Amino acid sequence: MNSWLLFAEIKSDLKQVEAELHQHVKSDVALLAETSAHLLKAGGKRLRPAFALLAGKFNNYSLKQLMPLAVALELIHMATLVHDDVIDASYTRRGIPTVKANWGNKVSIHTGDFLFAKSLLLVSQYENPAVARVLSRVSVEMCQGEIQQIVTAFDTEQNLKDYFYRIKRKTALLISASCQLGATVSGAPDYIIKALKAYGHNLGMAFQITDDVLDLVGDSDEFGKQIGSDLRQGIITLPVILMINKGKTSALLKEIVRKKNKNESDVQEAIQILQEGGGIDQALSISHRYLLKAKKELTKLPKIPTRDAMYYIADFVQARKF
Repeated sequence: MNSWLLFAEIKSDLKQVEAELHQHVKSDVALLAETSAHLLKAGGKRLRPAFALLAGKFNNYSLKQLMPLAVALELIHMATLVHDDVIDASYTRRGIPTVKANWGNKVSIHTGDFLFAKSLLLVSQYENPAVARVLSRVSVEMCQGEIQQIVTAFDTEQNLKDYFYRIKRKTALLISASCQLGATVSGAPDYIIKALKAYGHNLGMAFQITDDVLDLVGDSDEFGKQIGSDLRQGIITLPVILMINKGKTSALLKEIVRKKNKNESDVQEAIQILQEGGGIDQALSISHRYLLKAKKELTKLPKIPTRDAMYYIADFVQARKF
């Protein structure tokens, strides 16, 4: 399922956002323009701009007013992806060579910086200081989450609190901000902004948990990257934390997770332990609880078609394969 189907209500507006994205990644420096365009061609669900537009539907919807925010949100997300590919030494994303693979680390880092700087220009167009304030805070928190992930690599002493700290900053905060600011820019009342912010947080947490599960048991062709990549990099995700001190296989799982140079047999053995021990199912159950919280927030919103669409998106997160 692509974003046009997932966000049918705003299909035409999302296409305009896509066109604006292409305009805003242009540069007089040919290499920057090329690397940025390459990122856009790799595609993506455009979740963050879509959530901003949907949130705007709950008050005085204006695509013109929302456009700078929508584009800025995706540029921030793209910047984090290109930086992540350097950190993770990833050579493909969604089945397409990364900027790192084609142009190396130095160009990748500056491409990410360029995209983030472009987002700042867009955010500066808003008179309401809340937009810059929220996105500045989120950007700081995202960096802290990424550093924490690096610091805790291969550390089997992590707990649930550590994990939720990381994924909140890695994924949930920007999705939450997308919902919050879409409503803010549209002049929605505080109760709507608060409910949408909470919806985005809970949906974002569920989205990342599902992503971490798919990294273990998804289809590599659908998922767009090699299965087990988190295990290989020493990133400790929820299924591992749930099983690391549980059962007869605990010691073996710890040994595999701590191993810096895992072979394919190691990865498959760890995945088997997580599947047979119930770690995968337990993680999905926790994801489901977050989605129920997200849906509960929607009950506080006006009964308009957009609210139904946001229920459907929560169902998609639960069932998604990519």
